[in-house]
Amino acid sequence: MVGEDALTTPLIPDLDEHHPVTSCDASETERFAPGVVLLVVPAFNEEAAIRSTLCACLSIAAAEDILVVDDGSSDGTAAAVAALGVPCVRLPVNLGIGGAVQTGYRYAARTKHLAVVQLDGDGQHDPRDLVRLVRPVLDGACDMAVGSRYLNNDGYRSTLLRRLGSWLLSTALRISTGRRILDCTSGFRAINRALVDVFVDYYPSDYPEPESLAVLLHAGFRVVEVPVSMRQRAGGRSSIRPVDSVIYMAKLVSVIGAHWIAALPVTGGKRGR
Repeated sequence: MVGEDALTTPLIPDLDEHHPVTSCDASETERFAPGVVLLVVPAFNEEAAIRSTLCACLSIAAAEDILVVDDGSSDGTAAAVAALGVPCVRLPVNLGIGGAVQTGYRYAARTKHLAVVQLDGDGQHDPRDLVRLVRPVLDGACDMAVGSRYLNNDGYRSTLLRRLGSWLLSTALRISTGRRILDCTSGFRAINRALVDVFVDYYPSDYPEPESLAVLLHAGFRVVEVPVSMRQRAGGRSSIRPVDSVIYMAKLVSVIGAHWIAALPVTGGKRGR
C-alpha cells in the first residue's frame, strides 16, 4: 500500500531546462509525486489534440513521468510533443493501438514507476480523473483500474452502435469470466508493476482492451472499474469506421469465447466445468 504523500504532492516540482513547459498554463491542482506514476499516451495523427491533452497531463505529472508513443504519425504529432518537452517514442511504422501501448509498457519495465496509466491522445479522457483512477492501484486494492464512462451519467456519450457493441462485449465477458465490466472497451486504465511484467510479454495487437481483460480475469488478477467522464475528441478523427465496428465486435466475441473455452478444466480428455 502506498501512502497519501507518495500519491500526490501539493507542490509543483521545477522541471529542468530539458523539459520546459512554457506554453501550458500553470495549475494549482495536486500532482503525482515524481517517479510514482507513468502516463503512457498512444497517439496516431493527433496533431490537433495532443497539445491540449499533454497540457492537462502536465498539470498533474512531471514531463519525465509522461511518455507519448507516436504510432507512425504522418502529421505534426511528434513536433507538438517535442514543443512541450515531453518524452516521445516515434515508431517507424503504424503498429496499431496494441503495439503502441505495449511499447509504452516495455518502456515502463525499465523504470521504477509503481503504476502505469494508459490514456488516449485525442482528448477524450479527462486527466482530472487520473488521481481517482490510479488510487486503488497504488493502495493495493486491485491490479488494474478501468476508467468507466458508464458508472455515471455525465460527460460525452458515444454513438448508439458503439454503446450496443460495448454492451455485447460486456455480456460476452461476463459469461466467459463471471465478472461484469461495464466499460470493457475503455482505453483509460491504470495497472500495477505485476501487470507491466505480464503485458511486456503479451499484449493483444488488435482492439486489445476487451481481450486483455479476458486474459487477466481468467488468470485471477483483480480488476475494478472507476467512474470517469468521457469527452468528445479534441480534434482529428477516429480510425475505426462503422464497418470496422461490426467486424470488431464479431472478432472479439469469438476471441473472448476462445479464452473461456481454453480456461475450462480438462475432464476425461474433454473440456468441461
